[in-house]
Amino acid sequence: MAEESAQERTEAATPKRRDDARKKGQVARSKELSTSVLLMVSASVFLGLSDHIYRSITGFLYTGLHLSTPVMTDPQDLLRHLATMCDAAVELVLPFFVLLLMAVIAAGLMVGGWVFSIQSLIPDLSRMNPVSGLQKIISRQGALELVKAILKAVVLGGIGITLLWAQRNALFGLIQESPERAMLHLMHMSGLVLLLLAGSTLLIALFDVPFQIWTLDGKLKMSRQEQKDEMKELNGNPEIKAKVRAMQREMARRRMMAAVPKADVIVTNPTHYAVALRYAEGETRAPVLLAKGADLVAAKIRALAAEHRIPMVEAPSLARALYHHVELEQEIPVALYRAVAELLAYLYQLRLAAPQQQPPVPVHWSVPPEMDERG
Repeated sequence: MAEESAQERTEAATPKRRDDARKKGQVARSKELSTSVLLMVSASVFLGLSDHIYRSITGFLYTGLHLSTPVMTDPQDLLRHLATMCDAAVELVLPFFVLLLMAVIAAGLMVGGWVFSIQSLIPDLSRMNPVSGLQKIISRQGALELVKAILKAVVLGGIGITLLWAQRNALFGLIQESPERAMLHLMHMSGLVLLLLAGSTLLIALFDVPFQIWTLDGKLKMSRQEQKDEMKELNGNPEIKAKVRAMQREMARRRMMAAVPKADVIVTNPTHYAVALRYAEGETRAPVLLAKGADLVAAKIRALAAEHRIPMVEAPSLARALYHHVELEQEIPVALYRAVAELLAYLYQLRLAAPQQQPPVPVHWSVPPEMDERG
């Protein structure tokens, strides 16, 4: 039961899932709103620009059909005349197409905003599968879309038929009017019909827009497992991150151990801490810490030092201060200059002394009390 509940898509979509869906072109779109805006613009054109449309059409027809004998008998002139007619037709129709295109784009921006997705343009062969197509039809979503389409057809068809029936006498009366007046009257009636259809479609869109948003939210819902997987993807898998950190620590430890043979001295606690220092006069301003460790790591540092015959000096307070206050490959701080100078002086004495006359190890080191952290 727990596994089933984890797989059920009951959780709201996360911002990342919404962004991913948007990149794929999955946004809420209302065809009814686009249709309503398109009808409104068309109605406005017919009602407001009927005189201009009439003059443009009659002028176009007059120019196109008024052919002189020389033009009709000369193929070249006839082709030029046809080219002129095509240009005139484009000039006549193009502004209205651009206006309608802008209306459709504006309607799309109202719901869902501007989205350009190349992925949505790639053909999806799975949509051609008749089985999946049948499943979509018989699904709840398909049933709702079918009911909506039937209701829209009934409403708009009923309105259209009612309007035509109400205007039947006016339509029949166009036969008795002059061509100019009949055409203007027809465009005016067409504009009124389109305006009423636009209003009806807008009412449908008022219900369709929330429905499309609700439908998209349902499609984008996630299961708890999907949310967990997304969190792992965003923040990184904790187990993998722990392994990476462990590998990084191991690599750093190996690099540190590889640097121990280059040290000039190993400062010890003597058992808890071990710190490897190197001072190359002229290369660095102060001694550099090459390696440090506590307990087992300290024991390995001491073993490497013994293997490579690196001097080891027991200086508990200095070892603690170096371990806690100096990072790997960093120069020692100014506060420890005096104590480390005492250490280097002791090493110098150690190198000059005979094997049977080793100088005693200093007991007190000039380590500031605030830097001597006792573990």
